[in-house]
Amino acid sequence: MFRLIASSLCLRCQRAHALPVILRPCVTLSSAENQQTVEALYDLSVDIQKVRKLKSWVLHQSPAYTKEVADLLRDLGASGSVIARILAVHPESILCRPEQVQAQRDLWMSVCPNQKELVSIIEKFPASFFTSSSHHDNQRDNIAFFQSLNLNKRIVTKLMASAPQSFSRPVEQNQLMVRTLQQAYTELGGEDANMKIWLQKLLSQNPFVLLKPSDVLRQNLLFLRDRGFSTAELLHLLSKLRGFVTELNPDSMRRTLAFSKDTMGCSEEDLRDIVLSCPALLYYPEEILSERFNGLLSAGVSMSQITETPTVIELTTQIIIYRMERLRSYGYDVRTGSLQVLNGTKKDFEVSCGRLQIRRERPLFNPVAPLRADD
Repeated sequence: MFRLIASSLCLRCQRAHALPVILRPCVTLSSAENQQTVEALYDLSVDIQKVRKLKSWVLHQSPAYTKEVADLLRDLGASGSVIARILAVHPESILCRPEQVQAQRDLWMSVCPNQKELVSIIEKFPASFFTSSSHHDNQRDNIAFFQSLNLNKRIVTKLMASAPQSFSRPVEQNQLMVRTLQQAYTELGGEDANMKIWLQKLLSQNPFVLLKPSDVLRQNLLFLRDRGFSTAELLHLLSKLRGFVTELNPDSMRRTLAFSKDTMGCSEEDLRDIVLSCPALLYYPEEILSERFNGLLSAGVSMSQITETPTVIELTTQIIIYRMERLRSYGYDVRTGSLQVLNGTKKDFEVSCGRLQIRRERPLFNPVAPLRADD
């Protein structure tokens, strides 16, 4: 599930790069390249060919503030190579007026613990930093709101960097979504003492939850309640899915649950237990589930093994086949054992393989066998 969502988040981050385009009305477009800009970028060792290929329009605009932007980044502690990378990836930054960039610096430093971290954020999310001055008031209000929730500063910074749209819009919209999340958590039996930690994890996992309509969350929870999930189970799902619960909708979940139930041949009660063990099952469309089930069955895994360890569905068929072959080389056959060893991250799997290798190489010692003495 998280790979799918990661690609979804990447697409949204790409769309976020369109925010600074509003800078264009502030500059003049020329049919010829601005030679002062080109020379300034060359002096900074910026990859001009990359700029021409991806965003050539920047080189045709005037005025440009290449030196001023580079000086500000240098004052923050950015090295020459870092400045060159930032300007190559996001060349429209040089169209930002110096006073605008300085205002953004002051704003970000109100939540960033130090300048080094701010440089790292700008390098990863330049479009989030070089935004329109027209968003400044909304950004300031949203920062104040999230700080009023006593959220960790790093969480606020991450939200600003990865979901800049949520900070560019009126604060009232974020307030509504946060209240909806808090109410859902409380109504499902969540403890107030854990509210802040829960909310931080949720927003950190999926910052784009703030951009979803607040009704989506309630609709999804009502659907799951109608499917027989108890209040405690709904809180479990909400905590496991975190912000991704807003990526779902009743129609897609209905199709996914029907397909899973039919494929696994389980009862409605068993299906709920499987979903509680593997909440990601709610997210996958039928096409992906069909591919994953068929891949496991073709590899010799039984359906009963899958229902016992449903989290293997989160792994692609290629990863499953690769891991089964690795385990077989250590003398472990998942077709006759547990699928649990297949689960986990790449690091988790390597640890499991290391244990199997040690077990295979280590000679067995029989404590009741008689000792052989030399004659």
